[in-house]
Amino acid sequence: MRVAMYYSNRDVRIEQMPVPKIGSGELLVRVEASGICGSDVMEWYRKDRTPLVLGHEISGIIEEIGEGLNSYKKGQRVACSHHVPCGNCHYCLNGHPTVCDTLRKTNFAPGGFAEFIRLPRINVEKGVFILAENVSFEEATFVEPLACVLRGQRQAGAVKGKCVLVVGSGIAGILHIHLAKFMGAQKIVATDINEYRLNLAKKFGADVSINAKEYSPEKLRELNQERLADLVIVTTGAPGAIQQALESVGRGGTILFFAPTEKGAKIPIPFNELFWRMEITLTSSYAASPQEYQEALDLISTHKLNLSGMITHRLSLAETGLGFKLVSEARESLKVIIFPQK
Repeated sequence: MRVAMYYSNRDVRIEQMPVPKIGSGELLVRVEASGICGSDVMEWYRKDRTPLVLGHEISGIIEEIGEGLNSYKKGQRVACSHHVPCGNCHYCLNGHPTVCDTLRKTNFAPGGFAEFIRLPRINVEKGVFILAENVSFEEATFVEPLACVLRGQRQAGAVKGKCVLVVGSGIAGILHIHLAKFMGAQKIVATDINEYRLNLAKKFGADVSINAKEYSPEKLRELNQERLADLVIVTTGAPGAIQQALESVGRGGTILFFAPTEKGAKIPIPFNELFWRMEITLTSSYAASPQEYQEALDLISTHKLNLSGMITHRLSLAETGLGFKLVSEARESLKVIIFPQK
């Protein structure tokens, strides 16, 4: 089978690998669509493990069924989770399945930028989601990122009636904006340094979008009845963006850190200004649980969110290198989907 082998953001090669052999309790899935995630282009996170086949936002068709599996049929349309928790450890039992050791070790093989993937038994047990007929393969690639956004906003508390500042308007920021609007946020302000994405932020629900170079907390106060934000969602790891967030959260507010910084980065915190008498909450979220995957899929199937409208590029497997270029350069693209069978 063909795979897109990742060596760097500028070096993605189409290579041949054997179709994975499945064992008892496993599934072979023919990959129909696979989204490029912002995390896929974090070179510092990948460089010690290359070459490898990336891709985790996938949908496809069950091709082969391992012995002992009676609840699946060949030809079923599915979305699949690459990371799944054990469900039994201290973290899973205390509401934090996404920091479970098992979740951080599980994956499918070789990766979504391939014609076929093998789902290990635990992924089959906890991470396969049957698609309704009204959900397309490309829409289903949003199950994983939307589940992560659902979890992030849940970690940060309900957004209904709040002023929400979203720092960074890439695909994660746009999903946060779109979901916050759907969930009843009172006002949504978005920032970015890219005018193309600032326009998209308004298209998908931001009341105001401001170039980060021109943004200030004073401007936010002018827009929000002299108050700062109730919730700040940071979808970029740029130190300047994080500093912007720290200066923009209001009394009793929350900052959700949704993206990593560069490796080893340290961010100074103005402790007294943020915490003493301010009751500020700093929180983070990582990945999503199987329950949030199902919630995301259920929401997608209602078609109340305009996810297909976020797709700017639809590419064949041979064009995966172009896809990585588009995502890493972050110019006039938002969501890039690879179709491995083309």
